[in-house]
Amino acid sequence: MQIVLWDTRQLDVSKDFAGGYGVGQYASGGGFRGQVVRWFYKRDHRPPAMTFAYLTSIFRQLGHEVQYSEDQVPANGDVYVFCPSLITLNLELAAIREVVRQRPAAPILVVGILATTLPEAFADLPVRLIQGEPEQLLWKLDEVLNQKPGPIPVGSIKNLDDLPFPDWDLFEPKKLRIGYDFSQFPTGLIQQSRGCTFTCNYCPYIIIENKTRFRSPESVTDEMRRGMHDYGFRSFKFRDPLFGLDRKRVLRLAELIGNLPRKVQFSIESRIDLLRPETLDLLKSVGLTSITVGIETPDETTLKHYKRAPINDDKQRVFVETCRRLGIRTVAGFMIGFPEDTAQSIKAVLRYAKSVNPTFANFNIVTPYPGTEFFDQAREDIADFDYTKYNVYTPVMRYQHLTHDDVREWHARCYQKYYFRWDWLKENAHLLWPSTRWLGFGRPSVATSKEIEAQAATAPATSQISLPIVQNSSSSCGESRAA
Repeated sequence: MQIVLWDTRQLDVSKDFAGGYGVGQYASGGGFRGQVVRWFYKRDHRPPAMTFAYLTSIFRQLGHEVQYSEDQVPANGDVYVFCPSLITLNLELAAIREVVRQRPAAPILVVGILATTLPEAFADLPVRLIQGEPEQLLWKLDEVLNQKPGPIPVGSIKNLDDLPFPDWDLFEPKKLRIGYDFSQFPTGLIQQSRGCTFTCNYCPYIIIENKTRFRSPESVTDEMRRGMHDYGFRSFKFRDPLFGLDRKRVLRLAELIGNLPRKVQFSIESRIDLLRPETLDLLKSVGLTSITVGIETPDETTLKHYKRAPINDDKQRVFVETCRRLGIRTVAGFMIGFPEDTAQSIKAVLRYAKSVNPTFANFNIVTPYPGTEFFDQAREDIADFDYTKYNVYTPVMRYQHLTHDDVREWHARCYQKYYFRWDWLKENAHLLWPSTRWLGFGRPSVATSKEIEAQAATAPATSQISLPIVQNSSSSCGESRAA
């Protein structure tokens, strides 16, 4: 069979983020400075969703031909597969209707989180909604094709090591680039675990299951070795929501990465309290260049309200400083645009971001995702159900003290006020452009993680910044939609 994977990059979508709901990219605001920030967002060529790379490998293993098509509907497909994001859903629905018109007898499969959380969006279309992990098609493709259109539960993978490695051949792998994490390209996506054990009520990662499954470190590094050989990958972005949850696996993985044929760069996402200084030191020694974390807001009451386990203010500052001294970039997500936000509360988040001073700060506008507890709780506070706007850079909530234009203006101001500072450049330039260290940028490297830990233990704790209690929010545990 000829299987067509239909995709789109319109609306600046990155489908792998927000648990598969996808996010957009920062739209410039505020003149020249806004354009500069926007340029940093547009310079990358990000990989497509890992789902497509896995399905390419799976369908080929089953003996089928696979075609990847962006924004076009090939007329020669025997089966069509869609993995819609929330913000491109209308584009995907239009493409599905075109398939129905051109190839009325061809089965259409819809995979990804929307097949589970928004089945009503496809109610008038003859599609098979694959509810569960798309990779189950390795074992269930024939069964799915023999069923009638509608929801088809397929469950999840029991042993992730049973999956074939993703096949990136169709996606121009040599062009793939994620510049905020790396200085070496091309870049591949990889996972050593799936799922999250925390209970944040805004998190799309816990909709399907609230647990974490792991691959063996040996399988992960075998995949990295193949990516280096077959696609020329020189950097790898781990898409685990909670890298570091199993410390023994991380230590073994670090050992194996250190034994790869040549040194690679890699980045991870995690919570600050899962990564000790000595672990950071070890990971840095084998290629760690960047860590993405969700700081969200400094207000502990707000975090607890939507079931996110808070982390002490001083630990967050020490973590970022530890990474900086080890030569590791930090990408931190902050949230603005809560229903009860005021100009003063947004200023407080910006002030806190400046004090922590990560390499990259991303200010996400609170966005409710269908299927989450937060979406149901906040329904009356949602002003706009046009999902093309659910890109984390557009206000969609009702605000008690601000207008949508106010939130947009503060959003642009946060980016400009954060990045156009001497303190940001002085502390972080050497991480982005190592040669600037000779010009006096950056702090001197500390010799060992033990010295960093000892210094942190004697540092005075900083006080919490007070923010108003906010009832609803949206982001992700370790994930930040970075520049």
